[in-house]
Amino acid sequence: MPLQNRVDPFGSIHSVPNRGLFTGNRGIIHDPETRTLLKKRWALQAWIVCTCQFRDVRREPMGRNRRSDGQLGGKAGWTELFFLDEVTAFAAGHRPCFFCRRERASDFVCRFGEAFGIAEPRAPMVDKRLHKERLASGGQPPAITVEELAGLPDGVMVADDGTTYALRGGKALPWSFAGYSDPMRLDRLAGQSLRLLTPATSVAVLRQGYAPVWHPSADT
Repeated sequence: MPLQNRVDPFGSIHSVPNRGLFTGNRGIIHDPETRTLLKKRWALQAWIVCTCQFRDVRREPMGRNRRSDGQLGGKAGWTELFFLDEVTAFAAGHRPCFFCRRERASDFVCRFGEAFGIAEPRAPMVDKRLHKERLASGGQPPAITVEELAGLPDGVMVADDGTTYALRGGKALPWSFAGYSDPMRLDRLAGQSLRLLTPATSVAVLRQGYAPVWHPSADT
């Protein structure tokens, strides 16, 4: 049985075999004895997106990964979550990690500052805004019309009553844990009750030109 550590664009955490391109965390939200989630779904406001490979460190997902004397083991470390790609992670309310993805994180925060007219932006400012907006921490997804989709930047995710889509190049790509399906014209979503999943803060960063990492299925 796969561990319950795979995140969908709504920010919910599932047990599925597909891992995806990125890991990340919301703090310690698992029991290392049973390798299962606790009732809480976050332990801090900084929800981040990390690289799956960093400095040859090997971790046991949802195990005992807190460092002691330079070694992994002992108490539970942060809970490893996995995302199809950065587009999915942003929809779920995460942002790039400054420890393992410093260049990308700096780019994200700088564009955040440009979007909101903040001269010296800092990651905690981003986290505070995102925590109010992300669905998994209580935010409400705003309704959006088909006509408004064309004005959104690439990398934004929306959903109707049954399917989640990523917007790219004026098309809607149906999302799944395994990857994206064939692109659809936006007008094919006419008549659907659409909701905007990507938090407004991340939408603003994407408008400023941040280029998220897509799963290879988006190119096929």
